Amino acid sequence: MKYTIAVIPGDGIGPEVTTQAKKALDAVAEVYDHIFLYKEAQMGACAIEKTGDPLPQETVEICKNADAILCGAIGQLKYDNDPTLKIRPEQGLLRLRQELELFCNVRPVKAYPKLLKNSPLKKEIISGTDILIYRELMSGIYFGKKELSEDGLKASDVCSYTVDEISRITHLAFKAAQDRKKKVTLIDKANVLATSRLWRKTVAKIGEQYPDVALDFMFIDNAAMQIVLNPKRFDVILTENLFGDVISDVACVIGGSIGILASSSIGEKNALFEPIHGSYPQAAGKDIANPLASILSAAMLLEHLGLQDEADAIHRAVEKSLDLGITTQDLKGKNQYSASTAKVGDFIADYISNQEDSNMNFKNIHMGQSTII
Repeated sequence: MKYTIAVIPGDGIGPEVTTQAKKALDAVAEVYDHIFLYKEAQMGACAIEKTGDPLPQETVEICKNADAILCGAIGQLKYDNDPTLKIRPEQGLLRLRQELELFCNVRPVKAYPKLLKNSPLKKEIISGTDILIYRELMSGIYFGKKELSEDGLKASDVCSYTVDEISRITHLAFKAAQDRKKKVTLIDKANVLATSRLWRKTVAKIGEQYPDVALDFMFIDNAAMQIVLNPKRFDVILTENLFGDVISDVACVIGGSIGILASSSIGEKNALFEPIHGSYPQAAGKDIANPLASILSAAMLLEHLGLQDEADAIHRAVEKSLDLGITTQDLKGKNQYSASTAKVGDFIADYISNQEDSNMNFKNIHMGQSTII
């Protein structure tokens, strides 16, 4: 099979981690007899510097015509530190979501056995955690009307939702739950917000169409507490834009590093896959950034294309790298040997290409050369 993949390396560590994800995809293509055609496009701070626009129209067209989109990271410190700038890198990502109608963000949160020690939470609390967060991505307070008074003393942001906007992501969440532990938890603030009450009413009605899936409700403040006290109680979390942004970052502590969390943003026709760790400009060019989130995003991309066996191959390779400790410094102790960004990517690709090879000897890996003996 032949697939066209739009690649947006982006800013900071984005190009480095995206390169490792492409290594994994290339290994999959070789083993499973696929062809991945990459079409590179610009977005974010790099696009502003070259074109003055965080989302050039050429990028939009490349993405619309691709089978899937692989994105690195967006953002740069000089924009973060100057709130007066009117053109910002993140505007490119928000506009792309609108252009492609990417209304559903999916973020898996999993406690890998080998990384339990990396979390600040107790092992017995997080062990076995496997959560899928469904976050509405195209509406809510992030996209509502914004006003600042002329004297600069008053500001407002409008949060607005429609039944249709709530319904389309709700159906996806329930369908996902049917293939998992059959439970959906709606996170809202229905005791205070009118939009949350609309969410609760709409989701409850849709839930009647999925009698095999249990539905419960939780306020966002309680949910933030429960996700660190008893994360195993969750299966599929469904929530609006702002709450989803908050709760998925809180969940990062379960995995022990934001560098292993992947995500997908899905629309009716297009889908974008990216790590959630941001551009981390302080590490750019140092070959120390954790590429696993980007590589796992590539696995989600394959799942979206219906290539489940291929996605499973990436997941096995990632778990093997964790089992053997072939990881970057963020997953290591202070005095433990760590692999570079590129070496982790090389190992993942090698394992995918040779996972059935009986001559593999992973106990004698030479990190300076090929990872397969």
